[in-house]
Amino acid sequence: METTFKIWSTNRNLYLNFINTYSLEQLNKIPDGFSNNLIWNIGHVIVVQQGLVYKFSGLPMNVLDDLFEKYKNGSKPTKTTTDEEVSELKVLLLSLMEKTKQDFANDKFNSYKEYSTSTGFNLTSAKEAMEFNNYHEALHLGFMMNIRKFI
Repeated sequence: METTFKIWSTNRNLYLNFINTYSLEQLNKIPDGFSNNLIWNIGHVIVVQQGLVYKFSGLPMNVLDDLFEKYKNGSKPTKTTTDEEVSELKVLLLSLMEKTKQDFANDKFNSYKEYSTSTGFNLTSAKEAMEFNNYHEALHLGFMMNIRKFI
């Protein structure tokens, strides 16, 4: 799992760089032809990781339900994200990664409700979910690299 966590850390630091580089207006801008923005992608990867790893392991997610609903699969930005929420997402980017690593080291992921993703991956364990999460986060990083060209 060392490599999985190393890749994840790299991804999350790249996301953090978007928050630190772009203005609130730029983070919220939905360019023509796109259905979301930079900050939605960041919120999305945070909540999806919690669902994939914690929810399907039968453990409580470490995000509030309203945050999960706002950024879950199938959602789209419906209003401007505030500075306060951007700050919250910034903290969650790294803190939830550290919590997951700690929970994995403490063997908290003992069961898993099998889940098939929309891309056809069949996940049968939290370990597989963490590995798939890197793929998912890389996809969204690619979307963000494309969005930034138009803001």
